Amino acid sequence: MRTILLWALIIGALAFVADFWSFATRVRQTPEYPPQAQAIVALTGGSLERLSTGVRLLEDHRGERLLISGVNRIVTDAELFEVLDVDARLGECCIDLGRSAEDTLGNASETAAWAREHNYTDIILVTDDYHMPRSHAELSLAMPEATIHPYPVRTRWTDPALWRSDLSVAARLGGEYVKYLVIRGREALISLGSNDTEAESPA
Repeated sequence: MRTILLWALIIGALAFVADFWSFATRVRQTPEYPPQAQAIVALTGGSLERLSTGVRLLEDHRGERLLISGVNRIVTDAELFEVLDVDARLGECCIDLGRSAEDTLGNASETAAWAREHNYTDIILVTDDYHMPRSHAELSLAMPEATIHPYPVRTRWTDPALWRSDLSVAARLGGEYVKYLVIRGREALISLGSNDTEAESPA
């Protein structure tokens, strides 16, 4: 029994490492420029380049409106627009600042409420590359009716030369991978619950 348990642990550990390796490699891929969409969402919490990329996509007319989700409540619109070098007229007409989100789940809820208010179902999502899988999964759960185009921002954390040689960086990336697995597990449970409900419904 102990031998079986030991082998199960070894196989599980190897599978975890292999899947993490795949995750870390996958998030480093160069993204394709996003197609024309109805709206753009940029998430705060990491590099400022997330937000500047969202602004650039808006200026390139990839969407008609931009939501910056998770803005600190003490930061004013004018202060953020100044940091991002946003034209005042563009900020006033086409950029919304969401201040209710405090984490990725909050970003998804805030984005879904904003998108439904404006009847948006075709959205470009901008966040850091390592954060994109979890953010995309959360938003997909919050808005199953929407088409979401991921546009990840390249960061140093996903550089293979860095995370393969620096244990602290690998741990940071691994922590994000574990959080992503939790989201996928919750997604599977929700899907299972939906299937059970459909099976119990009368024909």
